[in-house]
Amino acid sequence: MKKLKFAITLLLLSVSLLSLAQERPQAKKVKITGKITEKSTSLPLGYATVTLQNSKRPDIITGGMTDENGVFTIEANAGTYDVKFEFISFKAIEMKQLAIQEDKDFGTVALEAEAEMLDAVEIRAERSTVEIKLDKKVYNVGQDMIVKGGTVSDVLDNVPSVSVDVEGNVSLRGNENVRILIDGKPSGLGGINIADALKLLPADAVDKVEVITNPSARYDAEGGGGIINIVLKKGKNQGINGTVTATTGDPANHGFTGTINYKTEQFNLFTTQGYSYRKGPGNSLTDTEYLDENGDITSYLKERRNNERLNKSYNANFGLEWYLDKSTTWTNTFSYRRSSGENPDNVFQHKYDAGMNLQSITNRFSDESEKDENVDFSSNFIKKFKKDGHQLTVDVSFSQSDDDENSDIPSRDVLNNLPISDQRTANIQEQNRTLLQTDYVLPIGEKSQFEAGYRGNFNDLLTDYSVENFNYGTGAWENDPQFTNTLEYKEKVNALYTQFGTKINKMSYLVGLRWEDSNIDINQLTQNIYKNKKYNNFFPSAFLAYEFSESSSASLSYSRRISRPRSRSINPFSSLSSNINLFRGNPDLDPSMTDAFDFGYLKKWNQLTFNTSMYFNRTQDAVQFVRNTETINGTAVLVTSPVNVGTEDRFGFEFTLSYNPYKWWRLNSNFNLFRNQTKGSYTYTNLSGASETIDFSNTAYSWFARINSKINLPLGIDWQANTTYNAPQTNAQGRSKGIISANLAFSKDVLKDKGTVALNVNDLFNSRKRITETNLPTQNAYSEMQWRERQITLSFTYRFNKKKNEREKQPRKTDADTNGGGEEYGG
Repeated sequence: MKKLKFAITLLLLSVSLLSLAQERPQAKKVKITGKITEKSTSLPLGYATVTLQNSKRPDIITGGMTDENGVFTIEANAGTYDVKFEFISFKAIEMKQLAIQEDKDFGTVALEAEAEMLDAVEIRAERSTVEIKLDKKVYNVGQDMIVKGGTVSDVLDNVPSVSVDVEGNVSLRGNENVRILIDGKPSGLGGINIADALKLLPADAVDKVEVITNPSARYDAEGGGGIINIVLKKGKNQGINGTVTATTGDPANHGFTGTINYKTEQFNLFTTQGYSYRKGPGNSLTDTEYLDENGDITSYLKERRNNERLNKSYNANFGLEWYLDKSTTWTNTFSYRRSSGENPDNVFQHKYDAGMNLQSITNRFSDESEKDENVDFSSNFIKKFKKDGHQLTVDVSFSQSDDDENSDIPSRDVLNNLPISDQRTANIQEQNRTLLQTDYVLPIGEKSQFEAGYRGNFNDLLTDYSVENFNYGTGAWENDPQFTNTLEYKEKVNALYTQFGTKINKMSYLVGLRWEDSNIDINQLTQNIYKNKKYNNFFPSAFLAYEFSESSSASLSYSRRISRPRSRSINPFSSLSSNINLFRGNPDLDPSMTDAFDFGYLKKWNQLTFNTSMYFNRTQDAVQFVRNTETINGTAVLVTSPVNVGTEDRFGFEFTLSYNPYKWWRLNSNFNLFRNQTKGSYTYTNLSGASETIDFSNTAYSWFARINSKINLPLGIDWQANTTYNAPQTNAQGRSKGIISANLAFSKDVLKDKGTVALNVNDLFNSRKRITETNLPTQNAYSEMQWRERQITLSFTYRFNKKKNEREKQPRKTDADTNGGGEEYGG
């Protein structure tokens, strides 16, 4: 073991030297290339095998596998070979005694499906959980035991470069201005907070997650920190096949998910159905010191909160992929999601005077219930022309979501056993979204490509929020105008883009330009606040890559991005999740513009893949969250609001490592160190009516690291563990402390590998707590928050007519295939 540790350490320290190492002289090398496709549909067969067996010396065998685009490149000694092309459940093609003395291009090799072979063919390779590429990272959910029985939030928290805080907020390289898509579209997330929406989708419905940190002009300019695309499962194997997964856990985590697929040469019919019942107990505490103008303590408040969220959800999608002919595919997908939940929130507030003498104990109990419903229809049309890569894609999608949330909030004086107040709230959100898109790709010559397209994104969101107080004198409910409001948010974004890329020897480049026209209406109907924001912007992008060898390359990229404020951030009315900590939106919030630069390097060895990058983002009109104290209904309340404060410079260094020291052991690690410098100030009016200025100028350093290990133990047991650490971070008004957490999982195949039993523990040491300190002129506050306590889950998966590690082909060529992106629909 000591020798192994020494070898790993030496390998990591020698990365730069190894990349320059020269190979010994050897026999003449030839390059063998080509593409393997499915004969009936012309779709690429990713991870098909190519075997070269020396005709004179059969013991000499070499070969390789196709990438996810069906393309293979193999280097071998010149000679005479028996060449064989194979893929699971397809008839193999074999060429005997083929003399290969020079570079050989086989062109397109089409394999014909043969369903009868399914049970007889053994699996040759297993996809790794994380695929590291120069311009993106792909996280394959199917191989990850740790997220079994979890949600999409759990999935994202295991993706390299991505972190999810204890409240479910997603950040990419420490930047929360990230665009999150589902199947390449913003639809399907509903009108609710995106962190909450991700907790409604089961992890078992996800095929993979694609991460692109610096998107090209083809993609939405939205998201200053990059794009995360969540790709849901769509069956693609020949005949009838599928998987079913049942889960149970403690705290209550019960669910059932099934994916069934039926594919012929004319069409592919697929569906995924899932139901889950989950409880998520959480807790928090806040200790506050209130100060006078001299900084002396005047009183104390200690708040303790416990809640137990309950969510019952049903998710379903139905799809039909119709092969009109060998060059035309039409896919229609219908998705439906429904959930209901409860969130009983029990809060005790202990108030003390300056001498720590108890003054009062208040109990505030919020009995919250919620119902969500989402319907989504998508249609995709692809026309492929004669030249490989020449195609036209048209996408249309419509989605509608309704979110209905109600709460009863009684408050009592515990010491005197008397009622203080009784409130009830109702929050109704309705969202309609339409997406229109077309993309055209034209190859020019052998190594150049032109692209152009249009995207129209139209979003209409209505939020109706009401608060009523019970009048004990009259015995009637009365509206509270301080919080009751109706907000209408309408967004119309039309975009055009074009880009051109080419490869010259070992160097390739891609330049593009995107134009987006934004027309946004913010109508606060309660106070008759009507705002319209119209602006259009150009978003250039440029990418330069150089291949030192087939296993070593570097890239330099630039793109311009935008982050538009969302409805919650612009609604000036506060929510009542707490009566001493309120969030209030800012209707005057402007979009933030980001210039993103990235320099990356990728090196591959037989057992090791190393990917590192240096990045710099400069954001104008950056958003910061200002905290100040206000008196509401006689209570001192900490109010948090977003404001544009100036410029934010983010500089960082990241590396991702994938290491397979043995066939039975795989390691993945990710490390990110960044420096965040903010320059700007904000002026507001304090409780005394005087003007005060907060200087947000601040320089903060932080980092996070994650390591994941998967080991194949004896008796067919797989063991997987990961550990994540988020370092402390400071801001202008306080700091957050470091968070460390660990997950553990075991699995074993049963029933002749048709079934898998998995046991996992999320947050093994129950340590995922956000700890923050806030320092203001009027108060100092210390808080701890644990969104979800340790979770233990047991799951069973059964596969019929489908092998465990069988590669599922994607239904169509994605943007990721075209130019290294992370979004299936581009635009």
